[in-house]
Amino acid sequence: MSETTFAYAQPSALTTGAEGQALQLAAYAENAHISGAACFFRGQLRDSWLTARGLTTLAKVVASRFVSQAAVLRDPIVTAGAGQLRFEAFSSCNGVYARLDLGPTALDGEFVQSGTTNVDFNEPMVNALSRIGRTEPVRLSVGQQEVILERAAGHVTERKVTLPERWVKGLTAAQGYLAQMDEKLRLTRTQAAQLLHALPAGTIKTDMYMLLRGPRVVFAPMGGPSSVLVGGAHRLRLLDGLLPLSQGARVYATPDDQASAIVLDLGGGHEFLLALSAGVNRGFSGEGTQLGAMLDELPAEWLAGANNLFRGNEVFNPTLFGLEHDLAPATVERLCASLSAMGLLGFDLSTNQYFYRRLPFKTDRILRLNPRLKSARTLLDTADDVQLMSLGSGGRTEARVRGTGVWHTVLVGGAEPPRCTCQWYSSHQGERGVCKHVLAAQLRFEAKQAA
Repeated sequence: MSETTFAYAQPSALTTGAEGQALQLAAYAENAHISGAACFFRGQLRDSWLTARGLTTLAKVVASRFVSQAAVLRDPIVTAGAGQLRFEAFSSCNGVYARLDLGPTALDGEFVQSGTTNVDFNEPMVNALSRIGRTEPVRLSVGQQEVILERAAGHVTERKVTLPERWVKGLTAAQGYLAQMDEKLRLTRTQAAQLLHALPAGTIKTDMYMLLRGPRVVFAPMGGPSSVLVGGAHRLRLLDGLLPLSQGARVYATPDDQASAIVLDLGGGHEFLLALSAGVNRGFSGEGTQLGAMLDELPAEWLAGANNLFRGNEVFNPTLFGLEHDLAPATVERLCASLSAMGLLGFDLSTNQYFYRRLPFKTDRILRLNPRLKSARTLLDTADDVQLMSLGSGGRTEARVRGTGVWHTVLVGGAEPPRCTCQWYSSHQGERGVCKHVLAAQLRFEAKQAA
C-alpha cells in the first residue's frame, strides 16, 4: 500500500487563554523542508457546542472500521476558503465518507488565505471536544505549518503520521458518486430523530431499502419507486449523536444504487454528510468509475493552469469553465476526471456544485493511483497485445487483448457498455469501472479512429 508521510509540528489541542478556549488544529507540511506558519482561518465558533458535536461524529467515523483487517487512522482533511470550512474523513475501511461543512453563519473570524490540510485528530483532541459546554466560547485556528529540527544550536520538533494514498482514491470515487446522486427522500426533524429506531438490531448482513410508509421511516428487504438501497445500513448508527439535533435530512442515491448519502441540516450554518458505499466490504478507494474519462492524457500545463485558477472551496462549474475557455465538452470531462484523480475536486449535494481542494498538485498521482489505467497503457507498448479484430454493427468493435496466459475478447464502441471475458468483468459487470483490457482496447480503437 502506497503511503505519503506528513509531519506535524505539534498535536492538535484545545488551549485556554485570556479570551477563552481556542481549538488549534495542527496542519501538515508535506515536504520536511517547509517551515513557518501559514494560517488559513482564525476566529470564533458561533455555536461551539454544535460544531464540537459534528467534529466528534467525524472523529467517530474515522475511528470506525467495518472490515476487520482495516487499520485505524485519524487524519481528517480540512479545506478553508470562500467563507467556509469543510472537514472531510473516511472510515478506516474506506467504505464510509463523512463531511462537516461550516458555513459563514457558523464562523466569526478571518480567512487569511485559502487552502487544504490534514488535521491531526488525537485522543486528547477528541476528549476535549466532548467536554465543550453548550455556551462555551471557543476560538478556532486552522493552518499552523511548522517543522522543528533539533541541532546543536537549537532543536526541531515534528510529529509524523502516514496518510495512505487510498484516501485520495477515495475522494475521487466519493465525489464521482455524489455528482451522480438524486434526492430520493426528505425527512422532517421528527423523522430524522427517529431514523435509527427503524433499523434492525445488530449488524445487518443483507442490503436494506430505506423508504417512507406514511409518516414513518422504515427499512425493508424490498423497495419501491422512492426508496433508497442501503448496503450495510447499520453504518448509519455513526449518526446517532447528530440525528436528534438535526432540523431535517435529505437522502440521496445514485441511479444504479452503487452509493447512498444522507445530509443533515444542523442549523446555524452547520451541515453534515454521510455517504455509504454499496456494501460493507466495498471501500470507495477500490472504485474506478471515472477511468474511461482519463483515457486521453491532457497536457500537464492544462491541469496546472486550471489548478492555479481556483482557491479552496471555490465553486468549480465544468460547463461555465468550458464556455469561458472555449473547451469541448469531452475535454472538460477529461479535465474534471484528471483533477478529481488528484483529489482536487469535491461535490456539494446541497448546491449541486463541485468545490475545489488545495491539495498538493501532483500529476503523477493520476497513473499511480489508477493501476488499471497504467496497465492498459503498458499493454499498448507491445503492438500485438491489443488486436482489433472486426467492426460490427452500430459501431461495435471486437478486440483480442492479451491476459496472463490467456487472450480475452473485448467489445467496445457503439451505444452498449463495453464487455470483456476477464474475471474482473465477470465479477463486477462494469459496476466498479472498466478493466484494463477494455481500457487498452478503447485506446487502440480511438487511435485508429484518429489516424
